[in-house]
Amino acid sequence: MQAFSALHRLVSAVCSRPALPRCGICGTASDTLQPGFGLLFDIDGVLVRGRTPIPAARKAFQKLFNPQGHFVVPVVFVTNAGNCLRQTKADQLSHILGVPISQDQVMMSHSPLRMFRKYHDKCVLVSGQGPVLDIAKNLGFEKVLSIGMLRESFPLLDVVDHNRRPKLPSSSIANIPQIEAVILFGEPIRWETNLQLIIDILLTNGNLGHAHQNLKVPHLPLLACNMDLMWMAEAHSPRFGHGAFLVCLENIYKKITGKELKYEALVGKPSELTYQYAEYLIREQASERNWSRPIRSLYAIGDNLMTDIYGANLYNRYLEERLARKKRKAVAKMATVTGSSGMLSQEDDLDGPWERELAAPSATSCKSMLVCTGVYNPHAELLSDGGRKSQQAAFHGHRDFQFDPVLVEPGYIVRDVDEAVELIFEQEKFVAQ
Repeated sequence: MQAFSALHRLVSAVCSRPALPRCGICGTASDTLQPGFGLLFDIDGVLVRGRTPIPAARKAFQKLFNPQGHFVVPVVFVTNAGNCLRQTKADQLSHILGVPISQDQVMMSHSPLRMFRKYHDKCVLVSGQGPVLDIAKNLGFEKVLSIGMLRESFPLLDVVDHNRRPKLPSSSIANIPQIEAVILFGEPIRWETNLQLIIDILLTNGNLGHAHQNLKVPHLPLLACNMDLMWMAEAHSPRFGHGAFLVCLENIYKKITGKELKYEALVGKPSELTYQYAEYLIREQASERNWSRPIRSLYAIGDNLMTDIYGANLYNRYLEERLARKKRKAVAKMATVTGSSGMLSQEDDLDGPWERELAAPSATSCKSMLVCTGVYNPHAELLSDGGRKSQQAAFHGHRDFQFDPVLVEPGYIVRDVDEAVELIFEQEKFVAQ
């Protein structure tokens, strides 16, 4: 894979060079100094490793926060974590970074599900850990069941762990309504329990009181958040993420049925919808600060080639294609006015359902920045059996995202988040005052 080969050639020089000069924050930004860019920060591997803050994070945010208690640029934290409420994550970040963070600046992997209103009044099963019922209700879902609630009502279904099997003969408690959709928030604690019961739900069309039925196509709607195969905690090497759980679920379903598991939606990085929603939050912040200058550039700082870099580059491609369609539409409109033969194809329609929901993006680019403090290991060599660097690497992205080497090429490679902020300020010629 050419992208990885080029990337490795760049890293040794990038990660060993001296730090860029600091631009710092020396006061309140003047009324005329308004940012034309916004920052999208990943959290794990960029700001923290597990519960341990990365030292460069506080240094970076001292540059982004002025003495009057305001951010000098719009900032959104875009994480694939999905095991807590936004306010909880905002409180954690405030403690880690030493600056006040609002929940409106936090985007969890499940945040875009607020827009899936057609499921909000349906009975949904949620899988994950943490306060999954509260998370679902906070997103707008009204009728929510957890895996634990299913297990209590149908104790004979979860039998992998012999110690958790019913000690006495028991029967199902038929007080569970028929399930109409399944939402996967994140990796659960007991994978075997969740895998078993989710498969049961799909094969009984939402009614666990029945045996597995003839397979209906399509099966119940399945919405999944967080496709990360791996993520970086305190350990020396990456740990399994929710993407690993999805791999298990997909393969078990196919092994049993012979058919592919289908998703109604995949949200969280690297999905375009996640970045559309993040940009919407950036614009909202700029509006609240009465910054009239449009936000034209987004910078996405992450540590994972397969999610952070892939997702930012995918969204950048979307923005470029949208801009091209906009130009074609303008040309066709001018041709109509002048009587020329200008035609606008259906492909040139600018706004899909999510654009209409969130309003058209103002950004024209989304630039990816890779840090060397998380999943990405700048010192790892991809060696073939012959001892040469391999041109191919395993694609860790989700199976429904097509691999494109261009999409895993970072726009910039930096040592840490502090150097990323300094480089962005330098690129934008932005000096906070």
